[in-house]
Amino acid sequence: MRTMTEERVERYLGITAAALEKLRIAMPERSFGRKLAEDFLNMATSYYNDAKHFRDEGDFLNAFAAVNYAHGWLDCGARIGLFDVDKDDQLFTLYE
Repeated sequence: MRTMTEERVERYLGITAAALEKLRIAMPERSFGRKLAEDFLNMATSYYNDAKHFRDEGDFLNAFAAVNYAHGWLDCGARIGLFDVDKDDQLFTLYE
C-alpha cells in the first residue's frame, strides 16, 4: 500500500495554486453565470484552504483529498465555460 507523503501533497497544492492564479471568471457581471462561477471559485478556494490546514496539521491523507476536491471544482468550472483558462489543457481538464 502506498503512503501519502508531504511531498505529494505539496505537488498537488502547487498545481492547484497555479490553476487558481491562471483562471479568470468568464461570465458577465450581474449574470446568473457569474454568480455560479463565483460559487465554484469559492468552493475550490475553501477546499484548497482546507487542504493547506490539513497539511499543516500533518494529516496528509485529508490534505490530498481536499486539494483534489478543490481542483475538481476548477476543472468542472473550466470545462463548462465558467472560467477562462486560456485553453490550458495541462492545468485543467477541457472538453477538447
